Amino acid sequence: MLTQLAAIGLLVALLPLTVVWVSSDPDKYRKLVWVTLFLTFDLIMFGAFTRLTDSGLGCPDWPGCYGQSNPVQAHADISAAEAALPTGPVTVVKAWIEMLHRYLAMCIGVLIIALMVIAWRRRWKTGGRDARFSPAFSTLLFGFVCLQGAFGAWTVTMKLQPVIVTIHLLLGMFLLALLAWLGARQSDHPPVPQAAAALRLPAILAAVLLVAQIALGGWVSSNYAALACTDFPLCQGAFFPHMDFVNGFTLWRDLGKTSTGEFLPFPALTAIHWAHRLFALAVVALVAWVAFGALKFDGLRKTARWLLIMVAAQFALGAATVFLSLPLLLAVAHNGCAALLLLLLTVLNYKIRIASGAASGQARQ
Repeated sequence: MLTQLAAIGLLVALLPLTVVWVSSDPDKYRKLVWVTLFLTFDLIMFGAFTRLTDSGLGCPDWPGCYGQSNPVQAHADISAAEAALPTGPVTVVKAWIEMLHRYLAMCIGVLIIALMVIAWRRRWKTGGRDARFSPAFSTLLFGFVCLQGAFGAWTVTMKLQPVIVTIHLLLGMFLLALLAWLGARQSDHPPVPQAAAALRLPAILAAVLLVAQIALGGWVSSNYAALACTDFPLCQGAFFPHMDFVNGFTLWRDLGKTSTGEFLPFPALTAIHWAHRLFALAVVALVAWVAFGALKFDGLRKTARWLLIMVAAQFALGAATVFLSLPLLLAVAHNGCAALLLLLLTVLNYKIRIASGAASGQARQ
């Protein structure tokens, strides 16, 4: 089975590798970085789709499906599980969704291995003179994708335990941010005024708060608390509804249960949703403030405009998701918009770092 799965991962990765190889871009490494980033973003979106369609246990073992490399070979076991529990987590469709998610993850793993091998080869050939090829950075990416795979396995084997699912999401977002940073290093950027260095700390803080908000969003999703508040901007007709923060934010517990094994009370779900919603206001305010500040500087304006667009879109998607009772398309888009915000903030931080480096260099002179 493992050999078959490895072969599937290689075959899936062959398509993007071929696209990079036959492209007219003379810088194949840069092309491979951006293709890998694009597919990682797709994986995050497909992971949200997998979670929101309740397909995370479509194949209740790992890395295969009932000990097989694909749902076709496991069809008899899947059909038997579906017949025994028609409304349960195992169906033929959910099994395919889960395995396609795993195949795409394996493809990205192969691409990151390719990035690492190329970086080390360039290091040996050039003696480390080309700063764009950082073996340490690509090796860090490889370590991250291995850790992400481990949490993917634990997500299944630990039956969608919320803290594991949330960490799995965060690691995917961190992987996207690392690839965005690497992609930014491969590209030429217009000069940024040294005065933009004043935005360095606010931009870092905005990224940190965004990651915290993504973690809260993952906690909402992994606990199925998205519809705990069905009105907006109030929650259950009040600004401070009845909430249970102790049980809601006890991290180590089974899905739908308290730490003592009892059913999770509804006020705990309300607390999870309310915290995510309230913290969003702080994140929107800070990211928008940083973006407006970046609009003043040449070299940052394009990224800043996109940040403002994505902040507005994310706020609208969050409200629409509540008003329309969690439609699948909007919920997946909400996850994707969060990933785009993190990507844009990463690129903005990279560009501000260039300005900060220029400013510090001038100060030393």
